Amino acid sequence: MFQKSKNQAGQAVLIVLLSLSVVLIIVLYIMSRSITDISLSSKEEDSMRAFSAAEAGIERALIIGSDIGDTPIGDANFSADVSEFGQGDDTVIYPMSLKSGEIATFWFNRPSDPVFDGSQAKICWGTAATEPPAVEVSTYYLESGVYKISRVSLDPNAGRTATNNFTVATTGACTIDNETFQFYSTVSLPTVGTLQFMTVKPLYNTTVSHKIGIDVSNIVNGGSLLPSQGVKINSDGSFAGANRSIEVYQLHPVAPSIFMNSVFSSTGIVK
Repeated sequence: MFQKSKNQAGQAVLIVLLSLSVVLIIVLYIMSRSITDISLSSKEEDSMRAFSAAEAGIERALIIGSDIGDTPIGDANFSADVSEFGQGDDTVIYPMSLKSGEIATFWFNRPSDPVFDGSQAKICWGTAATEPPAVEVSTYYLESGVYKISRVSLDPNAGRTATNNFTVATTGACTIDNETFQFYSTVSLPTVGTLQFMTVKPLYNTTVSHKIGIDVSNIVNGGSLLPSQGVKINSDGSFAGANRSIEVYQLHPVAPSIFMNSVFSSTGIVK
């Protein structure tokens, strides 16, 4: 009888120890999850503050238009670097992907920069295998005080060119700054007057956005490097152990696209 009670007491102690072990494991798991959640929340908050500081650097650089060293904003810091985008380059990729009807502008003539006077430019576009876009390339130039336009439409889809009468573009790899495009065409530029700028408008790609680039590295009959296309601002924000970076482009202003489709005379609009 005494032996049986002793065995029961031992079993009770074992059950209690096992129960305490399970409770301890649960408590440790909850504590671990809580510590992890707190750490993640803290890191997320630090990251958001660093991102806000980087945004403040962008806004500040846009106002003053120059580089900004490490500047405190509360407990966070930001620094911004402002540089000319495309100035002195022979290749430029438009910083935004475009859908049908949107316009990319590439400048040939800007104040304080040498005027580009090449006779050719290679236009590259298309980064997706589906929905290949055509492009409308318009070159604006100034001749004897009159602004004129030279225009060509290019389409890599030979089936469409039978009905739209576009020039057939080349299908093949075109690489600019380590980015590969699917289609390209070399466009002849006006050789009279002074080149001003070029617009490239994709067509037919209503759902997929495409990048567009220009390459003047193999120009014919002289030429020069491209002038500034705008400014590029890189801003770095930091808070605690978090660092965030933002890149923003401020391109030169252009006339609304509706003006590109209007014809004017000295007496008004010619209908």
